[in-house]
Order: sequence, then C-alpha cells, then structure tokens
Amino acid sequence: MTIELTRPTTDLFDSWAAAVAEFGDGHVDGSGLQAPVTPDRATLAALIEKSTMLADTAADLPEDAVHNDLYWIVDDGEVVGFLSFRHELNEWLREAGGHIGYSVRESRRRQGYASAALRLGLERAREIGLERVLVTCDDDNVGSYRTIEGAGGVLQDVSDQSARGHAMLRRYWITL
Repeated sequence: MTIELTRPTTDLFDSWAAAVAEFGDGHVDGSGLQAPVTPDRATLAALIEKSTMLADTAADLPEDAVHNDLYWIVDDGEVVGFLSFRHELNEWLREAGGHIGYSVRESRRRQGYASAALRLGLERAREIGLERVLVTCDDDNVGSYRTIEGAGGVLQDVSDQSARGHAMLRRYWITL
C-alpha cells in the first residue's frame, strides 16, 4: 500500500469516475462536489478548475468559501477516496465541517486508507503552520471517530447539527 494525496487530474479519470460512482447519489465527503455527482469529463474539468482556484491563496474567493486543498486519496494509481483540507474555518466549518473532511469508497474501507489520508492531511496542516485542526464526523460513524481518535483527536462535543444537514455530529480537535 503506497498512499498519496493527489490533486484532481484528468490522468486518473476512469478511476475517479469509478470511485464517485460507488457513492451513488449520496454526498461524497472531501470531494469538493455536491451530490448527486455525475462522474463525467465535464464534472471533472469543473472540479479541477474549482480545486485550482480554492488552493490559490492569492485568489479572492466567494464569501462562503475558504482556501482549500482538494485531494484524491490514491493507492498505486487507484482513486480510493477523497480528502479536503481547509486552511481556515468559517462559521459553517467551525460548527459542522472542520479543517479536514474525507471519505473512502465502500469497496476500499477498513483497509487503513482513512487513517493514512488523515495523517497526510495533518502533515499539510503542519506545513501551513496550524497548531491544531478540527475534524468532525457523524456520531454513529464508528469507523470515522475511531480513525480521528487514533490520530490524536480529543472530543470537544457531540452536537445536533440538523439545521446544517447533519444529525448528531462529533467534533474533535487534533493538536499538531
């Protein structure tokens, strides 16, 4: 297993499309896309453009956006998941989204990809000088909260985020 975070690229179109398709009509955490997603070349082209804009720290962003590195979790040329690293928090991210959001395609879960990707996301946070990061997950997502706790996450609280599209949400801080 050789896991890396790769920025969206047309070079991995087929693997990206297969990964997105595994999520069906559901939201794909960390992907930079809004559900439902059509995994076609036009969607990928728009994602690459969005990814480039969000990562450019000199760019003026829309009011509801923050600078953000969108990555694909890749193992030996296969897109196995997605990770979004937000450089800062706005109100919505402080309450529900956190600095790092990620997901692993169903066929590749329970194989260590989320843990490895989270470690790489934390390295990126250190690179830009953050002292701690907020990571959230649904209260009933045992795999995700174990991953966060394994990375040093300390539970801040469990809160009702139904107004923001989540049910009960766990919020963790990881000190870097």
